[in-house]
Amino acid sequence: MEWTVTSAVLAVMRSAAAAAHPRECCGLLLGRGQAIVQAVPAANVAAEPWHRFEIDPATLIAAHRAARAGGPAVLGYYHSHPTGDARPSATDQAQAAGDGRVWAIVAACDVCWWQDDEAGFVQLSCSLAES
Repeated sequence: MEWTVTSAVLAVMRSAAAAAHPRECCGLLLGRGQAIVQAVPAANVAAEPWHRFEIDPATLIAAHRAARAGGPAVLGYYHSHPTGDARPSATDQAQAAGDGRVWAIVAACDVCWWQDDEAGFVQLSCSLAES
């Protein structure tokens, strides 16, 4: 089954990347099954936000609490590469947990989708689905 994403999610990620430039933006991808229906921007609390991202723990905890209360699940994360391409960097590879979550990487106007599995990142196909 292919992953789906709404145009609203893409717009939020692209807007967050533009607003954060030259720093990396980051946030959460929420939904159900393989449908990504919401992007939640988060503060990048990394010590070097020009080269790394770290999602604000308070945003992550709040999203997991909302999911336990019946809200959308945390399916993955997004971040930007202000001066790179939309592929996982060596830093991304080092930070990856191998937990199967989706990572969306925004570079310029490109958004590429990846799944963080035990063997490393695998590129995903993600189609547009209007909500």
